[in-house]
Amino acid sequence: MSENQKVIEIEVLRYHPEKDKEPHKQVFEVPFTDDMSVLQGVQYIKDYLDGSLSFRWSCRMAICGSCGMMINGEPSLSCQTFLRDFYPARVRVEALSHFPIERDLVVNIEGFIEKLESIQPYIIPKEPRTLAQGEYLQTPEQLNAYEQFSSCINCLLCYAACPQFGLNSSFIGPAATALLHRYNVDSRDGGKAERMELVNSEEGVFNCTAVGYCSEVCPKQVDPANAVNQNKTNSAADYFLRFLTPKGGAK
Repeated sequence: MSENQKVIEIEVLRYHPEKDKEPHKQVFEVPFTDDMSVLQGVQYIKDYLDGSLSFRWSCRMAICGSCGMMINGEPSLSCQTFLRDFYPARVRVEALSHFPIERDLVVNIEGFIEKLESIQPYIIPKEPRTLAQGEYLQTPEQLNAYEQFSSCINCLLCYAACPQFGLNSSFIGPAATALLHRYNVDSRDGGKAERMELVNSEEGVFNCTAVGYCSEVCPKQVDPANAVNQNKTNSAADYFLRFLTPKGGAK
């Protein structure tokens, strides 16, 4: 290391369930250059200082969503957060809030996967269509209705930012609601009624207290808070329409 090499302290939350009763902090000194991300700093620790450090990562380009961490208390993708922005102060790196810690910076996401499965995240065709009939066509306006909400990379930053999910892990939460909304407003889809049962349920959108932090931390500008708010409106409309529809149907 050269005399002019900069060194930053990275404080990492450590937890090995086979030997630790509770998570604890460990500080490492990491040499860095201005183009190094927090993820690269954590990788340096694993490669040169402590090979037992565990964390998730894949693409390093803010696409896979797997390297989410709490960085100085803020849910962030570590691959697009740079060490230079914290120097000379210490950087604090922890596992995402509101999720059970499996090991070090790795959290258990089984509950989130169950939520994704529950919203049926795929096109449920309005009517059967043969291959001979060709593809389902959409106008640019129909695409624009849902395109923003299809950009979610399941990084879970919004769940780490959501105080209601922190209080109630059964809450469907921002990312799952955004994806649910993406399919409900797709002109090709006919599964809205099934998904609205979840929206209207006790675990549904009215758990949200409109903090909006989920949209602030979203790295893809999906704006899950907007999806939640739209579905609050849709849920309220479903409720009041029950009183306007004659029992037994129109005569």
